[in-house]
Amino acid sequence: MKRIPILLVALILFVSFAEAQKRQVDVKLSEVTWTGKKVTGEHTGKIMFKEGFVQLKDKQLVGGEFVIDMNTITCTDLDNPDYNAKLVGHLKSDDFFGVENYPHSKLVLNNVSAIGKGYKVSGDLTIKGKTHPVSFEVKHSDHVFEGKMVIDRTKYDVRYGSGKFFDNLGDKMIYDNFELVFKVVLLK
Repeated sequence: MKRIPILLVALILFVSFAEAQKRQVDVKLSEVTWTGKKVTGEHTGKIMFKEGFVQLKDKQLVGGEFVIDMNTITCTDLDNPDYNAKLVGHLKSDDFFGVENYPHSKLVLNNVSAIGKGYKVSGDLTIKGKTHPVSFEVKHSDHVFEGKMVIDRTKYDVRYGSGKFFDNLGDKMIYDNFELVFKVVLLK
């Protein structure tokens, strides 16, 4: 009879260790670099994480959730402070990300598959209150996850300068796809 309680305790401990562990993101070391392109060039900048976590099971990525603070959007390619401030202000406006009404964007990882030294990830990305599925690849090294997403901004009601919605833009047209390169560093 003593074996049953011991086996039960052992089973509970095994199940506890086999469940996914939640690891918090180091928001000071993690970042997202954005690149938006237009007919006449491109702009690049950064956005910071507000909070986030990954779920690991047997040291393998199985899920996660990340919140981006849209108020932290910056431009890193314009040295002129006036032009830089004008661009950042425009990106925060309703023409683009409507930061006053939508201060956060969110990514929830729904499905993760191991591939080589990384993962194929699919999830739901929310920008300006609009949620759409995304998929991308992630590389993993120690406590750092890195990858890149290409997003069609028009799906998230970011239409300013889009050739899909406006005619005769000429060299003022902004391409619909923008790139997000991310580095997620976990707290040790």
